[in-house]
Amino acid sequence: MERKEIHKEEIDNLISMYLTGNIDTQSLKTLVAWSKESSENSLYVRNKIEIWFSSGVAGSMTSFDKEKAFERFKNRIEKATIAEEQKQRFTKSRSLKIFYRVAAAILIILLPLAGYWGGMETVKSGFSDIVVEAPMGARTKLYLPDGTLVWLNAGSKITYSQGFGVDNRDLTLEGEGYFEVKRNEEVPFEISTKELDLTVLGTKFNFRNYEDDEEVVVNLLEGKVKLRNELVASADVYMSPNEKVILSKETGRMVKTKINTSNSNLWTKDELYFDELLLEDIAKQLSRSFNVKIEVADSLKNQRFYGSFRIVGNSIEKILETISSTNRMKYKYENNRYVVY
Repeated sequence: MERKEIHKEEIDNLISMYLTGNIDTQSLKTLVAWSKESSENSLYVRNKIEIWFSSGVAGSMTSFDKEKAFERFKNRIEKATIAEEQKQRFTKSRSLKIFYRVAAAILIILLPLAGYWGGMETVKSGFSDIVVEAPMGARTKLYLPDGTLVWLNAGSKITYSQGFGVDNRDLTLEGEGYFEVKRNEEVPFEISTKELDLTVLGTKFNFRNYEDDEEVVVNLLEGKVKLRNELVASADVYMSPNEKVILSKETGRMVKTKINTSNSNLWTKDELYFDELLLEDIAKQLSRSFNVKIEVADSLKNQRFYGSFRIVGNSIEKILETISSTNRMKYKYENNRYVVY
């Protein structure tokens, strides 16, 4: 009898470690295995997690109505999918990280409980992916549940699951993001886009892949990166610090060069930096940063420019004037848009 009480105390400790995100791989396996040994064990784990829900993940262990607790939980999940609320909550406190661990716990630990709360499919339907966006003319800074720092450039979006950081660190990117990834040898950090996928363990890099851009660009500041070409069959490309990879969306060809990558994330400091970038893609960056429409003549779309411009205290007209001073282009404003020719 004494041994049973001690064992339950150990299980309580494992559950607490898991829900707060402090459990190691071996301890997690022990907890999952114990919960599957008998229906009594499964029920015990379920009840402990219900208590966490009913107490708001931080309150005292009191009695509760489990149906009302679960409804409150689902309502919080729905609200958490709103991008702006996500940004504010990520930067304000660590409590949201714990909240997501609880969501992940329901999906992982309670998988064997087929009849719980109306069945597995009902539980799954209560969870939706988290989407964080940066609107046109603005940038967004956030921290992912695993502690990774992310900057999203104007008009960008990332999507990841409620269980991010537990058994995977997968996300999709549309647009441009700067990442400082927390190292985790057991769970790689993966970014998926239509044309190029990226895998790292822990590093700093900038990834740009807007849907309407002609090229995908990856700049590596620290660590190592593996790239997989989704357009053509080819060997994976491995990057080292101060390297840039450009993937042509038209041909699928990837080119790796040595550069000074310290400038690649200047946009997080409200500065635009163009390193021999296509004029058409420069125009798109300016459009997103200043929330204006810019049209580039076909004869200039393949021209490349080099330059650096401050966003704050600057205007789109001043930047276009500076670029046009090279005598390689002109611009005008008509029909509510800027025309570069």
